[in-house]
Amino acid sequence: MRRSQVLLKADHVSGGWTGQQITEAYSCRVQTVENIRKRFCVEGFDATVSKKREHVPLGPKLDGEQEAKVIALRLGEAPEGYSNWTLRLLQTKVVELSIVDSVSRHLEI
Repeated sequence: MRRSQVLLKADHVSGGWTGQQITEAYSCRVQTVENIRKRFCVEGFDATVSKKREHVPLGPKLDGEQEAKVIALRLGEAPEGYSNWTLRLLQTKVVELSIVDSVSRHLEI
């Protein structure tokens, strides 16, 4: 859907938006808009809008109970010496408390 929207807004015949305007309107990166435009020029409309993901996203990393524990931790007081929880502090603490066995730095908590 987003690729179709980007192409419609980028259409110069319809008064095309700039890449920056498109990124702000659809909360994406400039590189994303450039990739969509390039693919459209090289491979055409159908190939652009029907592009499939190369890798299927993985399921949730935390179950509901684990997520509730992390949220409760985050809403509590930050560790001594810190005014707020950082992602790194949360990562360390959830492993320390055995909420999860390990945490990737890319895990969205």
